[in-house]
Amino acid sequence: MKNYKFIPAVLLLTGLLTACGNAGQVQATTETTPADVSAETAVSTSEEEFVFPQSPDADPSSDVDLTVLSSTMVYSQVADMMYAPEKYNGKIIKASGLFSVYHDDAQDKNYYAVLIQDATACCAQGIEFIWQGEHHYPEDYPEIGQEITVMGTFGTYEEDGATYTQLLDATLTVNG
Repeated sequence: MKNYKFIPAVLLLTGLLTACGNAGQVQATTETTPADVSAETAVSTSEEEFVFPQSPDADPSSDVDLTVLSSTMVYSQVADMMYAPEKYNGKIIKASGLFSVYHDDAQDKNYYAVLIQDATACCAQGIEFIWQGEHHYPEDYPEIGQEITVMGTFGTYEEDGATYTQLLDATLTVNG
């Protein structure tokens, strides 16, 4: 007697392996010509020519508005900012997330950040910010974990042999 209980699994596996197997179709969808790329969405590897695509809902006073992106896209954009900060230096960045503070005991210094979570809220990346004006922690700052929006000029600095990113001259708004 033949064993037929594996047939559905074999058919499913075969379908999954061949469903995207048309190499010609994949090739056709990945090729573009210069005419296909508009000036507003072009991305160049040259720092001077880099243009950031913006949503129609984006804050026009920012170069990169992370507040209008989906949680997956904003997390990806922040990761790019950490891995290729030279593309973002001097750009105005707007971001929303959870307020966070890190205190460095060795330097007796506080670092303030907006934590941006991924789609599943299991991972987060922080962007340090320097709030413009004179503010004292904790009385002038939001509570840790409170939803905030910050907007400032992206920059980098080196400390103890490492390069860090931050938003300078940032504005801070407590959400809702």
